[in-house]
Amino acid sequence: MTTTVERPVTAEPEFLPGGFVRPRIVGVGTAVTPTSYSQQEVLDAFGIGDPRVRSVFLNSAIERRHLVLPAPDDTGERRPEAQGDLIDKHKSLAVEMGAEALRACLKRAGADLSDLRHLCCVTSTGFLTPGLSALLIRELGIDRHCSRSDIVGMGCNAGLNALNVVTGWSAAHPGELAVVLCAEACSAAYAMDSSMRTAVVNSLFGDGAAAVALLAGEHPGTVSSEGPRLLDFASCIIPEAVDAMRYDWDRDLGRFSFFLDPQIPYVVGAHAEIVVDRLLGGKGLRRSDIAHWLVHSGGKKVIDAVGVNLGLTRHDVRHTTGVLRDYGNVSSGSFLFSYERLLDEDITRPGEYGVLMTMGPGSTLETALVQW
Repeated sequence: MTTTVERPVTAEPEFLPGGFVRPRIVGVGTAVTPTSYSQQEVLDAFGIGDPRVRSVFLNSAIERRHLVLPAPDDTGERRPEAQGDLIDKHKSLAVEMGAEALRACLKRAGADLSDLRHLCCVTSTGFLTPGLSALLIRELGIDRHCSRSDIVGMGCNAGLNALNVVTGWSAAHPGELAVVLCAEACSAAYAMDSSMRTAVVNSLFGDGAAAVALLAGEHPGTVSSEGPRLLDFASCIIPEAVDAMRYDWDRDLGRFSFFLDPQIPYVVGAHAEIVVDRLLGGKGLRRSDIAHWLVHSGGKKVIDAVGVNLGLTRHDVRHTTGVLRDYGNVSSGSFLFSYERLLDEDITRPGEYGVLMTMGPGSTLETALVQW
């Protein structure tokens, strides 16, 4: 009979080298587009009868996704949208969802729009100039002196890329509120042809936005200072798989088309241990020390591959699989949908560690270590 000895939990220092305060996550909020579809309803909407394509949709571990599909014409057929129309769709949906997610995040943090000092917007489902941050500042009447940044085109891992960068801003501006907002109008990247390449993408992604608020130290007003501290980040790019996830210009369709290599789950899974061990090794931690795992809902095979390689249980990835089931892959904001579900459970305890993990084009894995 073996006895498991629990290691004592030690709180990480409040201060970083140089006297900077470690930022905390003090709020989160999410939003989706109004209309959702089951996988069967999407197949019916486009009249898809190919058994191979239907199998991809119906075996995806996704029950519903939020999408804004083109309206049927007089014959009842849904026609492909021109790239210009898709850009317009992305702009309107990203602003609408982004504003809703931002308000929800601030409410949870006990903050108002007037408290916001830095807004970082993330998207990969459309290109906007001026960026989404400027559009939201105008739309919501945010202080014109609010600093901002936009991260475009980094894909599903971009939420953690942004969190890493804004953590640095937050540490350098104690007492000032920063928000990372991921707004992905995946309906604006929906191609319509009969290829298996398109079927894989069309079966997976859904519309969604998620925002997360950061604060270092105490806010002079009513903003919460409760939440997990951001301790460290680690990345791992896989150069030999640089083309495995990409946007291409489809000359036949006259629009962009997303490509996912079928080997992606196995490539990502094989590198998951490398980046997680690097993240934890710097703090002298083991995987068994992590109480909460929040992994990007990249797809059933991706989740399974990461779980197997890291030795995670179904319980460990319950939020990841639940978000995939209810929303599909909402790209850069997926891990924040999972984080929101964890908070709603109200089970985290002081001293517990959590790992956030995303993966996307590059091909790249991004991780962050937090402690409550």
